[in-house]
Amino acid sequence: MSVKGKKVLHMDRNSYYGAESASITPLEDLYKRFSLPGKPPESMGRGRDWSVDLIPKFLMANGRKAIWSLFLSRLYPGQLVRMLLITQVTRYLDFKVIEGSFVYKKGAIYKVPVTETEALASSLMGIFEKRRFRNFLIFVANYDLNDPKTMEGVDPNKSSMRALYKKFSLGQDVMDFTGHALALYRTDDYLDQPCINTINRIKLYSESLARYGKSPYLYPLYGLGELPQGFARLSAIYGGTYMLNKPIEEIVMENGKVVGVKSEGEIARCKQLICDPSYIMDRVSKVGQVVRIICVMSHPIKNTGDVNSCQIIIPQIQVNRKHDIYVCMISSAHNVAAQGKYVAIASSVVETNDPEKELKPALDLLEPIEQKFVSVSDQYAPTDMGKDSQIFISRTYDATTHFETTCDDIKDIYERAMGTEFDFAEMERTKNDIFGDAGDQ
Repeated sequence: MSVKGKKVLHMDRNSYYGAESASITPLEDLYKRFSLPGKPPESMGRGRDWSVDLIPKFLMANGRKAIWSLFLSRLYPGQLVRMLLITQVTRYLDFKVIEGSFVYKKGAIYKVPVTETEALASSLMGIFEKRRFRNFLIFVANYDLNDPKTMEGVDPNKSSMRALYKKFSLGQDVMDFTGHALALYRTDDYLDQPCINTINRIKLYSESLARYGKSPYLYPLYGLGELPQGFARLSAIYGGTYMLNKPIEEIVMENGKVVGVKSEGEIARCKQLICDPSYIMDRVSKVGQVVRIICVMSHPIKNTGDVNSCQIIIPQIQVNRKHDIYVCMISSAHNVAAQGKYVAIASSVVETNDPEKELKPALDLLEPIEQKFVSVSDQYAPTDMGKDSQIFISRTYDATTHFETTCDDIKDIYERAMGTEFDFAEMERTKNDIFGDAGDQ
């Protein structure tokens, strides 16, 4: 908004950046936040060595541009990395590649096979299934909308993904990890949708993996709390003002339209207001709950090859659920924990009256666990889309371990507020006008 020439005032009731997606430091503050008695034990190391995300997310990257020594480009539908590149927020951040991506099957975890070689070597499938999956991957890799020969009789806009799986005689287990661990779908609704969307998702996943070798995911050093701080710095360059520790007393309305925000007896006048649901609960509705458990460990997750970071997806059908369970693990290698310590965060959509028990399949993979921090968060969506009120409300973060849905929400808010789609090409031109081509180096 600042880049577009808007006058921006950002007010936050918290004393830190990031609100519900903040990284909490020192460790003592995390204990206080979850109302745990006493102080962290000495075995946890220095409190200031910790920076723990309240909501875990990784960034998917398909690299085509060099940023320092790191390659980044666009994230499918969400496109967060592309946003970071074009807005120049990357100048404030350092990233590290996540070292592994795994999928859960019948109580054990397996590396997600993406290449033909991995498909044939994977213990996730039987010998005949391996060959069928290898043929499927070759088809996806060669698929080109401009070359009918590569389509093998498949109409990308009419053939469903279920039909494509059937064409290659792929079983339920393969469908599970392909749809949920490669294409990153949250439910099985995609099975009856045109297969072109899933093909594109798998291609981008494998291209990203080919670039990095270990996984297609990135994570910022010092935690996800660095992302909002990066955008704050960018906004300030364009004249934006940030005010932390600012209690919001009232959203001031006139004739059904927002005209200002009252804080500590003063009113900041505005024409538009963008906020999260917690600031205006009478214009949102509850759409569900998410359970998250932050686990501190002194060891990497078993059967991952002792990697210092990874993602594990537990497909819903494997544990008789309606929603997938996600696990993110990071460690001292990312400057978010004391030396030799690991932080794993399990999350999913709440389906029962015992949310913590729902994550047992994930917690069993993480044992022994030194300390757990359990949270259950309500999820909200706006009932007022802002057309008349000019109040634009974000959706609550979901349980996924990537930013796809979050970025869709960002683009939706931008379009409703500005009356036009978020234009990457225009942002690219603006960036070059200000920073010159050096921004790409």
